[in-house]
Amino acid sequence: MKIGTALTPGATRVMFLGSGELGKEVVISLQRYGVEVIAVDRYAGAPAQQVAHRFHVVDMTDAAAVKRLVEQERPHFIVPEIEAIATEALEEIERDGLATVIPTARAVRLTMNREGIRRLAAEELGLPTSPYVFTDSLEGLAEAAGQVGFPCFVKPIMSSSGKGQSMLLSPADVEKAWAYAQEGGRVQNARIIVEGKIDFDFEITLLTVRSLNGSGDVEVCFCEPVGHVQQQGDYVESWQPQAMSPAAMAEARRIALAVVDNLGGRGLFGVELFVKGDQVWFSEVSPRPHDTGMVTMITQAQSEFELHARAILGLPVSTVMREPGASAVIYGGVDAEGLSYEGLEQALCIEGAEVRLFGKPISYVRRRMGVALAVDENTDKARIKARKVAACIRPVTQA
Repeated sequence: MKIGTALTPGATRVMFLGSGELGKEVVISLQRYGVEVIAVDRYAGAPAQQVAHRFHVVDMTDAAAVKRLVEQERPHFIVPEIEAIATEALEEIERDGLATVIPTARAVRLTMNREGIRRLAAEELGLPTSPYVFTDSLEGLAEAAGQVGFPCFVKPIMSSSGKGQSMLLSPADVEKAWAYAQEGGRVQNARIIVEGKIDFDFEITLLTVRSLNGSGDVEVCFCEPVGHVQQQGDYVESWQPQAMSPAAMAEARRIALAVVDNLGGRGLFGVELFVKGDQVWFSEVSPRPHDTGMVTMITQAQSEFELHARAILGLPVSTVMREPGASAVIYGGVDAEGLSYEGLEQALCIEGAEVRLFGKPISYVRRRMGVALAVDENTDKARIKARKVAACIRPVTQA
């Protein structure tokens, strides 16, 4: 791989579609290799825009606008960081050879749509999943819930961060769940998936990397499994490693390998799995760094962001874990603009602790504004410490 110098005619250019906190860390990693970065988002001042060479504010669901911007900037690589993107534009860009889409335009299209990735995993690859039914009406939801049984879960096929997701305990919950799914979906008259509940012990994210080794051959590597707690579909804490049986680990890697090899391309994938004893079920996959994987910023020699950056550039990677650790979310706690943060000095006095504040210009009560990180001799102690670190940080409104 030959990497040009940023801001010169021979620069290696990478464009991010979506510029959140995960993209910000990948941008930082890329810039360590002298890459020129263009960050795009729907609003100005997004986290990754703050550390990129240039940024643009664009409606990324507008296919014509996305293609115009790519023709203007001529990036070598396009890195989607969010799901709300005009995938038809990416497929056209890839087909015309304008840029390499990470990991591939097909992978982005399939994974932004729960129906596409679930049918691929369950029906084409024959992987174990929860029982499911897709439908596009209130009447269909009532029928599907009866088919998979209660309790069950309803999710828009196109949403993010838990938006529109709910659990149904009885037929009395159907109408409310339908309305919430329509509210949380990224399109009107949203199609939904109804999933049966699996009796699992825990869920993990298996960070899986498709990269090139020193000989230029495609290689798949796995990080140690990341355990996590979610509330309303959004993660609140994670830890690494999650203990699991050798048989379950082998099955998790088998499932992840089947999915990412089918999706192809290069990059880091966050494969979400349910685990009970030695049994493993596929849940979802993100073709990019995963929010639960922020814990790797303190546990691994190369974080998930460094792994993604190296894979994009065709460089060798290492998934070595240094020590057990945990992460805990820091919420805004208030609806306001331009927060200040107190308590950093107390947080960073705790041995083995780190804090990342994302720099988001607008806060909401449940918006993720930062993350606390901690290492310790085991994950139980690290989780306690990470929560303690997060509790030290006090977001306050500016006078």
